[in-house]
Amino acid sequence: MSYPSIYPTGTTIYDSKRCFNGYTVYEAKEHGVVVMDMNGREVQYFKGLHGFPPKMLPGGQLIAQTGERSTKFSTQDKFDLVQVDWDGNIVWRFNQYEYIEDPGEEPRWMARQHHDFQREGNPVGYYVPGMDPRTDGGNTLILGHKDVRNEKITNRLMLDDTIYEIDWEGNLLWEWVLSDHFDEIGFREDSKNTLFRHPNVRPARGGLADWAHTNSMSLLGPNKWYDAGDERFAPENIIICCRDLNTTMIISKKTGKIVWKMGPYYDETPELRAIGWIIGQHHAHMIPHGLAGEGNIMVFDNGGWAGYGSPNPASITGEKYATRDYSRVLEINPVTMKIEWQFTPKEMGRVFPVDYNRFYSPFVSSAQRLPNGNTLITEGASGMMLEVTRNHEVVWEYISPYWGNIVHINQVYRAYRVPYEWIPQLEKPVETDIPAVDVRTFRMPGAAHAGAERVVEVEGCNPFFGGSGVCVVTDVEEESK
Repeated sequence: MSYPSIYPTGTTIYDSKRCFNGYTVYEAKEHGVVVMDMNGREVQYFKGLHGFPPKMLPGGQLIAQTGERSTKFSTQDKFDLVQVDWDGNIVWRFNQYEYIEDPGEEPRWMARQHHDFQREGNPVGYYVPGMDPRTDGGNTLILGHKDVRNEKITNRLMLDDTIYEIDWEGNLLWEWVLSDHFDEIGFREDSKNTLFRHPNVRPARGGLADWAHTNSMSLLGPNKWYDAGDERFAPENIIICCRDLNTTMIISKKTGKIVWKMGPYYDETPELRAIGWIIGQHHAHMIPHGLAGEGNIMVFDNGGWAGYGSPNPASITGEKYATRDYSRVLEINPVTMKIEWQFTPKEMGRVFPVDYNRFYSPFVSSAQRLPNGNTLITEGASGMMLEVTRNHEVVWEYISPYWGNIVHINQVYRAYRVPYEWIPQLEKPVETDIPAVDVRTFRMPGAAHAGAERVVEVEGCNPFFGGSGVCVVTDVEEESK
């Protein structure tokens, strides 16, 4: 299915009475970090900052990154994490995880941060009433990289995922390495064989085996499951999702063990079969206390291609063996393993299978539960953001107008919404509703108006689906006047 080459960008739908109104922050692909109001007006532009992802702090401060390691040597390694004030002044920086000496490059310290981080005070990195991240102290939990060899997994040099915690001064307090827990993931023998031979090697990015590609990491935070005595959900425990393993897991902060997981297979219990295969997922996290669905796991189930298994017609090697060409946002009870809420092409009114791929992002993307019960969804591959109600109504829609210089798409990795009061430097903007346009009748200026100038009845014309039997004939000469 192809898509139009011309379509609107900016805010295209806005119902101010049903939205959680505030500012939205996202990285404009390869340009900088944008902060905008509900009508899409850019109120701040942090030129040159990387947002992987960018996160606003109370007081108009921002945590982001200043640059990235050359893809000749690795993939998605950020130089640092920096906290800047509203005027762009750096007030905190961390880069002291590993000293890197790449051939032909200036040696430097790097954070090797990728995909996620969390500042003390807030477990998930988005706005939760009463859980403000600290701005002048506290620890930071960082998702990072480390080059590792582990012959149990593959004989290739691996780009492994690590989680490490630092204090405000940058001292390393705690570290966890994913490959150390390979046996706990529970791979079948065919998956191990495929992974050993085809561990997601990226020749254009250092030739490293990006075997798991972990893309989100957050704390569980206070929750009802732990309050009821379930130690798996201790507030300090950490939830991650590994895109190329089709697996979401919770790690005990005390022991380092994997204490809960979903994946890498979805055919082992009736509950998992009811959920269906989660493929290439992003932004798995526990919905924080105080928000609708608190304690449930929310995940953007991308679809696309991911996982390791037996070769099949979609994957002759068994790498990226699970496929699906549409996306889902799922909210799952982690105890019963039941879907409590979802947003899929079906809820959008799409027709299976012909246009399910109109809600489809095979990479990046996210979902944030908002204080009013709505969900902010980033369908990142198309640069689209949606705010949807619990009844699946789209009350805000925005499409990024920023195209990348290297990869010519308007991709958005992850967007976040914060309340107006978090940026006191600005006056609350005027909110102007934008009703949805009827695309059946909308035309570009100068284009012909929809509808026929002449309607004639043709003998023998069969009605379609209970229609009148009248065939419409457009008089081209009249239409062009």
